[in-house]
Amino acid sequence: MGRLDGKVAIVTGSTSGMGRDTAYLFADEGAKVVVLGRREERLKEVVENIEEKGGEALYVVADMLNPDDIENVVKQTIDRFGTVDILMNNAGMVSYEPVDKVSMEEWDRIFKINVDAYLLMTKAVVPYMREAGKGSIINIGSVAGTSARWGPGAYCSSKHAVNGLTKAMARELGPEIRVNAILPGAIATEMLDDAGGEEAMEPMKEMSPLKRIGRGKDIGTVALFFATDDSAFVTGQLLRVDGGVDC
Repeated sequence: MGRLDGKVAIVTGSTSGMGRDTAYLFADEGAKVVVLGRREERLKEVVENIEEKGGEALYVVADMLNPDDIENVVKQTIDRFGTVDILMNNAGMVSYEPVDKVSMEEWDRIFKINVDAYLLMTKAVVPYMREAGKGSIINIGSVAGTSARWGPGAYCSSKHAVNGLTKAMARELGPEIRVNAILPGAIATEMLDDAGGEEAMEPMKEMSPLKRIGRGKDIGTVALFFATDDSAFVTGQLLRVDGGVDC
């Protein structure tokens, strides 16, 4: 018996890193998983890996900048599986421009992907979760949502917004739906590679009592906790998974 047997989970940004590792973990625990992203070949690979282990998955090519794509993800999920029990809002992007240099186009793009898409995905799944009388939404924030030391202006601001959105969702969508956020620190992902890789994160690694960079599975196991009834009395929480860099 898996901890998510019979559940249907949507994981955005699931072609690599935290999203992919969480999709695999959810599938290992019995969930039917909907994976989405912009790169079809990678999506096919994730689905094939899940199916090879006896799991069930669906991929949908989607751009989180496109509201129509978001609606299509949920439509295909319902057409295939009939419901949705878990949503992990994971897809995101980073900006490296300081506040005095960032263009409004880049600022808007960061917020559309890191905040607006979370809202639109949530709005699309809420009717089905309410009909079922139960659901869990997991937002991926960042330690940059707690301190400006961890990210440039646009990214930092968008992740602060995720924190507020998470708390508002939890208050407004209960009692049927629980909403929590995971705030990763330095995790080995493509986004980290774009920022200079693990070498660039050496100072953050040294600040951590655990003296290491996190892995996607470190986020996936926490997402699993939020997805199951083990967290049945937990909502509106922002859980840092960062190796204790600010402890």
